[in-house]
Amino acid sequence: MSTLVVQIPERPRLNARGDAVPGSAAPGLGTEYDYVTTSDGLTLTGHGECGAALLPKASTVVALLPDTAVSWHRITLPKAPAARLRAALAGVLEEALLEDAEDVHLAVAPGASAGQPTWVAAVDRRWIGAELAALEKANVFVDRIVPASWPDDPPSGHFAETRAIGAAEPEVLLHWAHADGVASLPLQGGLPRALIPRPAPAGTRWSATPAAVGAAEQWLGMPVNVMSRAERALQAARSLWDLRQFELAQRTRGARALRDGLRKFASPAWRPVRLGLAALVAAQVVGLNLWAWHQRSSIESRQKAIQAAVRTAFPRASDLDIQRDAAAVVQRELQSLRTLAGKPGETDLETMLMVAASAWPPDRPPIDTLRYESGRLTLAAAGWSEPQVAQFRSLLQPGGWQVESNGSGQLVLSRGRSGGRS
Repeated sequence: MSTLVVQIPERPRLNARGDAVPGSAAPGLGTEYDYVTTSDGLTLTGHGECGAALLPKASTVVALLPDTAVSWHRITLPKAPAARLRAALAGVLEEALLEDAEDVHLAVAPGASAGQPTWVAAVDRRWIGAELAALEKANVFVDRIVPASWPDDPPSGHFAETRAIGAAEPEVLLHWAHADGVASLPLQGGLPRALIPRPAPAGTRWSATPAAVGAAEQWLGMPVNVMSRAERALQAARSLWDLRQFELAQRTRGARALRDGLRKFASPAWRPVRLGLAALVAAQVVGLNLWAWHQRSSIESRQKAIQAAVRTAFPRASDLDIQRDAAAVVQRELQSLRTLAGKPGETDLETMLMVAASAWPPDRPPIDTLRYESGRLTLAAAGWSEPQVAQFRSLLQPGGWQVESNGSGQLVLSRGRSGGRS
């Protein structure tokens, strides 16, 4: 599964005199982003710098915050429901925060338990919201937000160059992450040596960007590991931290839910599912075609058998007529045979009168009037009760006859479509 790590630019920093650069860009709205791509989370597959709209596409997008953008606070996690945890954190940290609690985004350490000590990360809400909005405007939707460093034991120190607003030359910062928090300190002055114990605790990991290696080794008096910005970004993306909590939590509704679902479905991790669905659809299509072919073959074989039987029974019948409608040919030929033998047909007047007489109610007088037209016999039934009509119909129905009432005191007798006797 491909991963894109987007490094959020540092917020502009003032120099020691508090100078600012006229006409500089609004803080927090970076137009150029350093990025890293990886296919397994361990190996770099690409890195570079470009605008948000030109960032590579990936199944997962991770936003990396600079060390100086996050402040850390050690508290006992309040026992509050999830819906009220954000307000409870703001109440606990109210005096520790440098800004109003409503202007700060808070995130709890992974695996934190209520009533136990934990770390809480604090970030300027407007700044991080503006950065996410700028990325989303370019159709880059961030799945996770991770810090570049976090409180850790054993400690780690990373030297990196940075440029303050109005400074002629870049300066080197030491990002010191230890069990009691994270500090970003300029190497100039005695503050770093006052805060960092010498010798450093056992297991301390030292690293530096290529441009800061010289200053780092001079300050430490020992060699350090070279770690580029891209390598450090990839390392940070593997952490369990995710600052996308509370008001910044992903809202997967509507179009966003559909887009996230399609992106997830198109990811390499879902490739076996896609192949399985494609195979299932193909099997269904092939199966339906085979079933349709079998049904068509069965129907054709039955039609040929019926046509052969009709040819055998009536050799004088036309082959073309038999192919068009074998049932009509049989009916026509049988009627011809009855006519030649002097026997009435099933829908002749004589036959229909005999059928009606067989089911005539015994308490009804003989029929007064009748009308016959092409297989339909209309009988006068004035004064018949509903039970008499129902009995008359029930007696004739098993023989394939149909009895209808036309609503004007008449019953219409006809041969049912599904019935028939030869």
